[in-house]
Amino acid sequence: MTTQISTTRRVFVMQTAFAGAATVLSVKAQAQSMVAETDPQAAALGYKADASKVDKAKQPKYAAGQACSNCALYQGAAGSAAGACPLFAGKQVSAKAWCSAWAKKG
Repeated sequence: MTTQISTTRRVFVMQTAFAGAATVLSVKAQAQSMVAETDPQAAALGYKADASKVDKAKQPKYAAGQACSNCALYQGAAGSAAGACPLFAGKQVSAKAWCSAWAKKG
C-alpha cells in the first residue's frame, strides 16, 4: 500500500510541475503577441502598425516622425522591432507603429 501512495504522490507532483511550466509558457506566448489594428483598444486609439499609414485627416495629433519607438510609453529596448506598451497589456506594439496616446520621450 505504501508503494501505491508514493507512486500516486510522485505522479501528482510531476503533473503539477508540468501544468505550472505549461502555464508559464502560455503566458509568455501571449505576452509576445502583437497588437492588431482591429483590437478594440487599438481601434479606439487609432493604432496603426505602420505610422507612415496614419490618416492625418482622422488623426490630427499625428506628426511625421512620431512612432512607438520614440514614445514615452514604449517599453521596448532601443533598436528593437517591437516592445511592450502599458496601454496594450500582455501584447507588443511595433516600434514603427503609432497611436493617439503618443507622448514625447524625455
